[in-house]
Amino acid sequence: MICDICPRKCGALRTEHVGKGFCRAGTLPVVARIAPHFGEEPCISGKNGSGTVFFSGCTMRCRFCQNYEISNEVRGTALTPEQLAKCYKLLEEDGVHNINLVTADHFAPAVAESLRIYKPSVPVVYNCSGYTSPKILNMMKGLVDIYLPDFKYSDDRLAEKLSSAPDYVATALAAIKEMLFQVGEPEFGDDKMMKKGVIIRHLILPMHTKNSIKALEMIKREFGDQALVSLMCQYIPWGEMKNDPKLGRTITKREYDKVKKELFSLGLDGFTQDLSSASDKYIPEWDL
Repeated sequence: MICDICPRKCGALRTEHVGKGFCRAGTLPVVARIAPHFGEEPCISGKNGSGTVFFSGCTMRCRFCQNYEISNEVRGTALTPEQLAKCYKLLEEDGVHNINLVTADHFAPAVAESLRIYKPSVPVVYNCSGYTSPKILNMMKGLVDIYLPDFKYSDDRLAEKLSSAPDYVATALAAIKEMLFQVGEPEFGDDKMMKKGVIIRHLILPMHTKNSIKALEMIKREFGDQALVSLMCQYIPWGEMKNDPKLGRTITKREYDKVKKELFSLGLDGFTQDLSSASDKYIPEWDL
């Protein structure tokens, strides 16, 4: 097919196994790992884990991505929609709290088909970069219960520098607005696990606290209390950033406290991390 599903609309030719576009992927989903995962927010991971499906390739390919080995290389196993649906059933049998689709935008047609073949009895989580098009979100409408988007940047110049996405801010804000329209405000079960809603994630980058503070201000102004916010300090130098003069280190306690202070002053509800989360031990093994 000639692809225009993501915001880049690069018009690339994609066959089942070969892609010439920005994401470098064919149309069949390529999966790097399927397993219960315990590193998400408490209301997503719980005690039994989140049933994560990590897709390879990406429409962002951030230069600092902690999943760099699979986001910048399409490594893993190609699965049909029917095979994906069977994987959801296997994860459910493991007792996971939800099915968590991580970075699936570029495979959206096949992923939507897999969910039509089998809609899990547990919530479906759509875990994405925020750089998501209306076309993709229309495909997911009625199939997704929880959206877990990033809001990475408040500055398009920084988005262009680190993710080649000069239209990131407006695109992500519009996407999150549609996500909220589809699933509404957060709802939880008696077990305190999330059943529906939106959690907006923001990762603090070293030397870029202004970007983070402005991002939180935008979230408050645009969405108020409709979504939860997950403020993340887990950045570690990875990919191209290991020797970068600005991004070649973890964030400091002072940087984290400065952004957390803004989170609290804005009255945003959600989650924060401990600084110890900035460790490569939390990066999964890509073993499928």
